[in-house]
Amino acid sequence: MTVDVLRRPALTERRARVAVAALFFTNGALFANLLPRYPQIKADLGIGNAAYGLAVAAFPAGAIAAGLAAGVVVRRFGSARVAVGGTLLTGVGILAAGLADSVALFAGALLLAGAADAFTDVAQNAHGLRVQRRYGRSIINSFHAIWSIGAVTGGSMAAAAIALDVSRGWHLLFSAVVFALAACVALRFCLPGPETEPEEEAGVEGRAPRQARRAAPGGRTSYVLAALVLIATAGTLVEDAGSSWATLYLSDSLHASVALAASGYVALVGAQFVGRLIGDRLVDRFGQRTVARCGALVAAAGMGLALAVPTVPGTILGFAAAGFGVATLVPAAMHEADELPGLKPGLGLTMVSWLMRLGFLLSPPIVGLVADATSLRVGLLVVPLAGVLVLVCSGVLQSRRR
Repeated sequence: MTVDVLRRPALTERRARVAVAALFFTNGALFANLLPRYPQIKADLGIGNAAYGLAVAAFPAGAIAAGLAAGVVVRRFGSARVAVGGTLLTGVGILAAGLADSVALFAGALLLAGAADAFTDVAQNAHGLRVQRRYGRSIINSFHAIWSIGAVTGGSMAAAAIALDVSRGWHLLFSAVVFALAACVALRFCLPGPETEPEEEAGVEGRAPRQARRAAPGGRTSYVLAALVLIATAGTLVEDAGSSWATLYLSDSLHASVALAASGYVALVGAQFVGRLIGDRLVDRFGQRTVARCGALVAAAGMGLALAVPTVPGTILGFAAAGFGVATLVPAAMHEADELPGLKPGLGLTMVSWLMRLGFLLSPPIVGLVADATSLRVGLLVVPLAGVLVLVCSGVLQSRRR
């Protein structure tokens, strides 16, 4: 066990952890405030499904277009400032999308929000990993769990605003201001100094320098980075299967009631949240590699059994197993990419985040094409296949710390 594990974090580090948690919370809550407003926006703009689908695709398109520049911006201005600046721009984009009176303005606002969100995503994860290195143990999964809490909070705020008949403009303005203030306050307590700190170069408290702590297997950094992208993409494929297809599969294929059909997605997200809450302790105890492999087995076996023997209760449990199994994959891939030797600070993290979003954008049409050609049940085989993919690639993850 290293000295870092035994060292109690200083007050500065504990405050920085709370600050990063606040940034993750605001990031999850901002966009979730807009999602329940989509049906109203579609009706007010008087657009069909095709135009609506193209318009909302502007958000991930903006993230993909801007994502590769995130690492450069983080190195230039610092991860904390970029995370807060991205949060402010995301709030502006979401407010503009809610007030848009044309499809073009709606799509353009979402494009801006998506681009800003990509910067925030990379920057807040980079700063969270900075804090984690100070702690000397895994804490990154807890940040992603708090993001989930933020998303639920944002969705609940929107639902309450709709129930109280609050206009979109006032509702989204309130959301943007509240979370902008929260992000600005959090900035005061983030870690000071450059992204590559002196103690990471020279080594502190018995640690080797950051770049020397772990070499890529065989020196093949590009191979390791590609494997990490596949691991992160596998996690997002499972998340998308729950958000895009779980309700449809339960209602149409298994004839569940509307209320019960929603349980598939809820089960996945709820189990994923639990997995992230306990993920850090599991990673510290068993290592990233073991946790990822066990999670992949749980996801593949649980969802595979649910598809092999299709029942409503079994399918809901299958989605829960999938969510729990992939809970730590995206944080693990981001952590490993940020530690890769031979890359500029933030570059590995940026590449994983960008390519992961690309996979997330492509997965819905791929599953849809398979479902149209065969059945949605066959299309959902993407979930157990994602588990198998993680098993194949998980060798690049760290084993248990000594």
